[in-house]
Formats: sequence, C-alpha cells, structure tokens
Amino acid sequence: MRFNAKDLALLAKRPSCCFDKEGKLKICRVVGDEKLIEPRERWCRLKGNLLFLMKNKSSEASEVVILERCWVVEFKSKTDVSIILKFQSGEPDLYIEAASKPDCEAWAVALGEANSEGLRNKIQQLRRLIMEIKEERASEEAHQFLPSSQVDSLGEPQFTSIQRIANEPKLEFSLACKGLVAATRDRKLNTFIQVSVVHPAEHILTRYSSTEIVEGTRDPLFLTGVTFPPEYPIYEETKIKLTVYDVKDKSQDTVRTSVLPDHKEPRADVGRSFLGCATFRVGDLVKSKEQQLTLTLRTSDGGKTVGTIEVNLVKMGEFEDGEMDHITTDAQDQKFLCFLPLKSCSCGFLSATCAHNTENLERMTDRRAKEECALVRECTAPEGLSGKDNLPSLNAVLKNPICKLYRFPTSDNKWMRIREQMAETTLSFHVPKELINLHIKEDMRRNQELKDLGELAPHWDNMRKSVIAHCDQMLSMYQDTLAELGKHTGSSFKSSCSKGEKTLEFIPINLHLQRMHVHSPRLKDALYDVITVGAPAAHFQGFKNGGLRKLLSKFEAERRNTGYQCIYYSPENTAKAKEVLSNINHLQPLISSHADLLLNSASQHSPDSLKNSLKMLSEKTELFVHAFKDQLVRSALLALYTARPGCVLKKPAVPRSSAEESDDLKHQDHSSQIKRQDSIPHHSEYDEEEWDRVWANVGKSLNCVIAMVDRLLEKDNSSKTKEGESDPSAADCKVLHAGGDWYEQLYPLVITLKDCMGEVVTRAKQSMAFVLLQELACGLPQCLMLTLRRDIVFSQALAGLVCGFIIKLHTSLHDQGFLQQLHTVGLLVQYEGLLSTYSEEAGMLEDMAVGISDLQKVMFKVIEAKSEDFLPIITGRREHYVIEVQLPAKMFELLPQEIKEGKLLRMYPVLFNVGINEQQTLAERFGDTTLQENINQENLELLKEYYNLFTEKMPPDCLPHFQEQNDLKGLLENLHQNIQAKRRKNVEIMWLAATICRKLNGVRFTCCKSAKDRTSMSVTLEQCSILRDEHQLHKDFFIRALDCMRREGCRIENVLKNVKCRKYAFNMIQLMAFPKYYRPPEGTYGKADT
Repeated sequence: MRFNAKDLALLAKRPSCCFDKEGKLKICRVVGDEKLIEPRERWCRLKGNLLFLMKNKSSEASEVVILERCWVVEFKSKTDVSIILKFQSGEPDLYIEAASKPDCEAWAVALGEANSEGLRNKIQQLRRLIMEIKEERASEEAHQFLPSSQVDSLGEPQFTSIQRIANEPKLEFSLACKGLVAATRDRKLNTFIQVSVVHPAEHILTRYSSTEIVEGTRDPLFLTGVTFPPEYPIYEETKIKLTVYDVKDKSQDTVRTSVLPDHKEPRADVGRSFLGCATFRVGDLVKSKEQQLTLTLRTSDGGKTVGTIEVNLVKMGEFEDGEMDHITTDAQDQKFLCFLPLKSCSCGFLSATCAHNTENLERMTDRRAKEECALVRECTAPEGLSGKDNLPSLNAVLKNPICKLYRFPTSDNKWMRIREQMAETTLSFHVPKELINLHIKEDMRRNQELKDLGELAPHWDNMRKSVIAHCDQMLSMYQDTLAELGKHTGSSFKSSCSKGEKTLEFIPINLHLQRMHVHSPRLKDALYDVITVGAPAAHFQGFKNGGLRKLLSKFEAERRNTGYQCIYYSPENTAKAKEVLSNINHLQPLISSHADLLLNSASQHSPDSLKNSLKMLSEKTELFVHAFKDQLVRSALLALYTARPGCVLKKPAVPRSSAEESDDLKHQDHSSQIKRQDSIPHHSEYDEEEWDRVWANVGKSLNCVIAMVDRLLEKDNSSKTKEGESDPSAADCKVLHAGGDWYEQLYPLVITLKDCMGEVVTRAKQSMAFVLLQELACGLPQCLMLTLRRDIVFSQALAGLVCGFIIKLHTSLHDQGFLQQLHTVGLLVQYEGLLSTYSEEAGMLEDMAVGISDLQKVMFKVIEAKSEDFLPIITGRREHYVIEVQLPAKMFELLPQEIKEGKLLRMYPVLFNVGINEQQTLAERFGDTTLQENINQENLELLKEYYNLFTEKMPPDCLPHFQEQNDLKGLLENLHQNIQAKRRKNVEIMWLAATICRKLNGVRFTCCKSAKDRTSMSVTLEQCSILRDEHQLHKDFFIRALDCMRREGCRIENVLKNVKCRKYAFNMIQLMAFPKYYRPPEGTYGKADT
C-alpha cells in the first residue's frame, strides 16, 4: 500500500475533535501467546481505519496501524481489560490493554467498526432505508407539509391507534412465501423471515423478531407468527419490513442468535444469504377486506422479483362458522391457511407454559394416550367479570410481557393456534423488601428483649453482650441490604449474571411467569401456567461446605456438645419460645383494647355492648392463658433464676396437674383470693410454684370480671321489671346512676386483670428471651450466618410462591371447585428441579430443599383492596408468615364466604429433582445421588399426604369431569415405582409429578441453576407434549414445533434478557449427556458472543 508519510504525520497532529476516538492504551506485539516485549503506554488516536500510536499526546506518531482484514478478540472475563487485534496477513497480533473494563469495551467496538467492511454495511442499510422512504405515497408526503399554523397547533405527530380488546395483543399475523427464486436452479432453500419495524415518527429500522427455518421448499409456510403486546407502540402508520434469508448452514447462522445493533446489517458470509424484502403499512393489513396482504419480494436494489409473501391477520378466540381448510404435511406441497377472523376471549393476562418432559417420550405415548388426562384450564370468564376487571391487580404484579404466536397442524389436518407469553414480576423485589423489613423489626425486638433480661451473673452477662454485638452487626447488614434494594430502578427481575451479587442475594433469579394459550378447532381454549425461577440458593455465600440441609444438620449436632458453655434447647423448644413471644406481642394489646371497650360499655350502661365486649375479652384472655400452658416456660424461668447473681434453690415442689389448674380457673372467682407476686427474686429462695400462681391469677381475675358482669346484668334485669310501671323520669335518673355504678364496680377488677397479665408478660418474655439467648450463644457466629442464609433462600422461594398463588387465584376465580379446595384443603405447589448432585449444584439443591420446605410456614389470606395499590401485604415472623392478597371489589365478591371472612389458606410445597446435565452423569457414575433420592422419597410422602387429605375433605365431583380418582391413584403408584427404581436421569418422575399437580389444581414451578437453559428445554418440551397429548398435535410436527419454540419462542428471549445473547449456554460435549428431547436445535447453543 502506498501512502504519503507527511500527510499521515499532519493528520496525526490534528485537533481531538477530528478523531473518532483517542486515549491512553498499553500496546505490544504478540506472537502466539507470548508477548515480544512488555506492553508500553501509548497515546492512541483512531481516524477511520487508521490507528495512530504516539508516545504522548503532543509527540509525533511513531506507528500507524491500518485496520483492514483484521478482527478484534475480546476477553470475556469481568476483570480483563485487554483485547487482541488479529490480522489475516499473518503479521504479529496487536495486544491492547485499557485502563478500565468500560474503556476496553468502547475501544473494542470502535476498532471493530473501523474497517471498510463496516462502512459498506452502513451504506447498504442506508440505501434500503431510502428505498422504503421513497415508497411512501404522495398523500403521506403532502400531509407532512402542513401550514406552519397547523404544525404549531399539533405539537407532536398524531398517529392512528389500532383498535383492540383490552389486555389482548395489538397485532398478530402469520406469514408464508410462494415461488421463491434460488440463486441456482437445483438449490433447495432453507428460509426464514426476519421482521423489522419502522416507527412513523423516527424512520429508524428496529429488528423485532424472526420465524423458524423451513427447510427444502420454495413455498415455505411458517409456523411461527408475529405478535405485538399491548404496550408496544404500533400504529396504522407503522411500517413493517419482512426480509427473507436462505440459510446455508444452521450451525453457522450466528447472526440470528447473537446481538447486533439495530442499525447494523449482518455479513452475508455467516451462514445465510439475502433473498429479498418487502414492506407494508399496518393500516393496510388491518383495513384490508380479507385481512390478508400479498406482497412482492424484491432484491435490495428494488429491481428483481424473487417471490411473494402472504401476510394474514390473526385474532385468538373462537372460529366463525365454517370449517378450516385442510392441510398437508408434505413440505414440498404445504398449503397456506387463510386465517378467518376470530372472536377474542377475555381469559386473563399473560401466558406462560409448563415445564416438563420425559426422556422416553416415544415409549410413554401409548400409556399416556390410555390415561388421557386432559390438563385443561378452560379459558372462559365468569359471568359479570370482564377482562378489564383483571387488569389493575394483574398489572400491579406483571411487567414487560413478551408474546409469541404459532400455528400447528392437528392429527386430523386442522390448525390450532398457540400464543406463548412471558412476563417478569414486580414481586421479585417487592416481596424480599417486605420480608427484610419484617426481619429488621423482629431482630430489633429480640435485641431489646435480651437487654431487658435484667441483671445476670458475669458468665451469662458476657455471653449476652457478645450475642447482642453479633446481632447488631447482622441487623446493620439487613438494613444496608434494604437500603440498597430501595435504590434499585429499572427491570423488575434479577438476571442470571447477577446471582452472585451481594446486594441482590435476597432477590429470586430470573423469576418469570409463562403461559401457553391454546386455541383448538374442536376444544375449548386452554391455559397452561408455570413459574420459572432459578433455584433458591445463597450463591454469594457459596457452597464450599454444602448447602442448608447439610449445614443445619451439622450445626445441630455441634450444639448438643456445647452444654458446658450454655444450656441446650432443642429446635422444637426454641421454635416454641419464638411462638410464645409472638403470641404475647399479638394478644396483650388486643386484651387491653377489649378491656377498655368493656369499661366504655359499662359507663354507657349498654347491656348488649357489655355482653359482646365481655365475650371478646374472654376469648382473647383464654388464648393468652393457653399460650403459657407449657413446661418450657416453667423450666426457662428456673434456668433464668440460676443465671442471676447469688441464686439459692428451694427444694422443688411437685408440679400440679393441668386438671387441678383448670379447676382453679373455673371455681375461684373472688378478687380477695388473688395474691400478687413480686418479680423474679435475685437473692432469695426461688419457689418453683410461684409461676403457677402468677399464671393462674390471670384466669382468676377474668373469672371475677365475668362474675361481676353477670351480677350487674342480673340486677339490671330485676330492676327493670320492678320499675316498669314507675315514673319514666325517675327511671332515667336511676339508669344514669346505675351506669356510674357499673363502671365503678368493674374498674378495679379490670385493672387487676391488666396488672396480672402484665406480670405474666414480664416473666414469660424474660424466660423466652433467655431460651433464645442460649440458642444464639451456643453457635456464634454460625447460628446467625445460618439464619442469614436461610432468610436469603426463603426470600427467593417466597417471592416465587406469592407470584404463583396470585396468578392461580386470578385464573381460577370462576372455578368454584378450586375455590372450595383452596379453603378446605389448601393449595399444592409442585417444584421441578433440574439440578445435578455434583459439586456446587449439590449445595444449591440442599439450599433449595430447605427453602421450599420452609414455605409450609406460609399462610395466605385474601382481602378486599381499599386502594389502587394491589401489591400483597406480608405480616408475621420467622416460622410463621401471612400473605394478604388484595383483590378489587368485583373479584372479591366472587370468592366463597369462608375466604371472604379471612380464613387462612395453607400451602403444601413438594419438590422433585432429576439432574439431566453432564455433571449428573459424573454423580451417577463416580459420585453419590443419595441426596436426590432422599428428597424425592420425602416429597412423595408429602404428596401422598396431600392426596389423602384431598380425598377425605373434597367430594368426588370436585375433580374435573374428565378425571377419576383411580387415575390419580395410578399416577401416584407409578411415581412411587419410578422413584424406587433409581434409574439414571429418570425424567419420567418429572412428567408424572407435573401431571398429578395439574390434576390436583396445583401451581407448577420449574427450576435449574438460573432458570435459563435447562429450564427452557424442560418448559418447551412439556408444552409440545401437552399439545400432542391433549390437543392432537400432528405427530410429524412434534420435533418441528419443539424447535420453533426453542429457536424463536419466549425462552430464547429469556436467554437474551439474561446474557444479552440468543444462545443457550450448552456445548456439543455437554449435550451428549442430555436426554434426547432436552437438546436445543442446531445453531441455538454454543459460546455466547455478547
């Protein structure tokens, strides 16, 4: 290459504004993996395809690098700030090191776009955009040149909105091509269509979606349609560009599976070639009489015709009168279906699919055909409830929907339509923040209770100080985490790349709702929901020592051996202590308020009000007394006394029986019998019967109040009968005087009740706080770290559960059988795990198992929303939480009376795990799978327990009409046999568990490490299995439908959201270990080129 050295020197000294990019870099030449010299700092200036290297900003250029026939290799490490510039000529590579990661990425982009090939791509893109603009009609051009007065009045361009039903996608259409022309006569085309959008105001081309690849035909009919969600800004003036490509090699078709800027066109030599393109206005399609457009495909210069594209408007819903056209399965003779207009159905919000599979699908087909269990949720709205009524409450929890549209042939050569939708949820952050806030309040109360223990012996006092210091540190950590989450803005989901971030460790990984909405020609519309989420686990803390299942067992064993330092209490006793403290904090203010209401009723001389107030006071006081009827409180009081300075023990007395205690409560009702006790003595003999007397005094004082109210009401009734014929004015005076007497006679008794209750509360709080002190002291700091880890895992699991419950409730409001089951039995929640039992994933599985088991502590309550804020409210403490789900008034009225009255709804979570990746192969051959086997066996027993409860409490007719109890028994027995068989990668366990869950109206979850790759394979496989088994998907199209969903469906979009690349994170060697139907189509996996 010839060049003028003087001109280059002058160009290098031009002002900074003349250069595309400049800055300091460390540079050296590299041969192979070895640097010829150490990198030296240079001032680098980039202009076009010339890179000038200078010693400093003011010196002359010492070297010029011409950026042609070269490419950039960028390292993927988060900490690496270097790139390599490789040359096709064979000259040594150029090593470039930046000061920071962002600077390195910026240089990589600038150098990659600097060559003439990038310029040619930009020119080609501009030419195509100019061609599209020239196609605008003269009327449209005239409309742009309005008088200035009209322009000022308009402000912004006004576009015509597309009329649609609320909550339905704005636009959906299907595509097919005819008469495509190949470059060579004998070439069999493998084509797909790329869909791009040109917004009428910006005239910028935005890549939107693609169809699947149809092989071996010049008349391809594409099963993947195009759908625009309700929030998408599309108008009648919007233009849609359809570009047809011929794929030469699917494994090299990386452009469709990697991220490119919208303004860049792909190179033609990366596995595909351009055939032709066509553009249409959305308004032309919507207003067309037949709701169909036939467009001519032309080459990039607009001259040569290479075929036609047929675009058909699609509306999900019921078919109009008339049969659908029959189809053939021959790829060469595919017949394009003209979709008829459909009535839309208002059945709910988004869509998500199921998550399941089976390694032996072919072998299981005949058996499942015999069982014929239609897992269908009918898509009809209850009378009086429209789709709009669902919107406010669902929009509060679901965000950023992604929609996909398919059409698949049935076994009788008809068409069915499938809408696949996916959405993230605001609950990913809302639930953890609410939960952390509860943890902070609970821990602050505990710390204060420890401080209120009073004076302790030096050993115990030092122990208390150490515990409080550690607890304060943990409390500070929770507060910092909550503050960081409060600063979070942007998307409402945590990507898989962020699973190791400390500030986000309470947030579930990649939590999404996915729904498959199926519309068949002969069956009712059906919805299939599943929640996909990364396995709840403490990724930031790591798994070097295993997960919660192992750590908790080890910790409990170590605690038993620390008795010389502190008093050992079993986990059951510490849980009981927390429950007693919770009951105290809940019941004491209620009793005080009811006692005040009783006095208020007495002052007003209202007999009816007095009776009601007394009834409420009696109920709450009985609950209060019952809460302390436990040996733990008595033994803890004694232990606390021994921890006081200078304690002396008296000979223990024989404790009275519970019958004697209850007899005292029933028959002793006079205030003079109550003897007030001093606080726990420090330096005197301890009487073990003292607690019994203090505790019994509450019941005795309540009996005194009841007896006094009875006497007052009796006197009132007798006086009314005697004074019935007396002077009315005199009677009124006596009533006023009696009102004062009532208050004066009840006041001292109520005060005595409050005093006795306060004394019990003080002693009980101190004794239970002492039990918690032992629990914490025996395992510092491991105890607090395990509590933190458990809180993290539980937070992730709870966010998913709340999302699943809310979606299930919304979609089943019309199902009275389900609602009866919900408040009578409870809700089954089935988790499918795909984790291996090898290395770190074994620790994740241990965390996940404990987190899901802890969900048994959660109860739900449905309440009527009093405002426009429909987000759920969380109350309670560790070991017991109540989730209050808010519904709008119209939806709340549809619930059974039991639920409307606030009945708590139980959850029954079960987990079944089968590892499917290459690490599971290592575990099965060289490691240990006992963890997986134990988890599956334990949860099978829980599932059987729920089934038995279901059959006992629910009438047989509450099962869907096409199901029988014998089917469930058979499925449970089959599941039991498969778990006992201990076959390698027996994914049939997953299918059976999922089937049982759907038959029992349960909520489905699918989890792997990040809910991105293995979860996607499982979800799409179950979708296609359901379509085949329940909706008669043509057997010849099963694999093609599976590839469609994996290549162009919601799950590949989920991968893009997480890693900014449309590629599943598998390689060929890994996939060899996967079950056959869990392998993605060629070209959709490999190393991610972000």
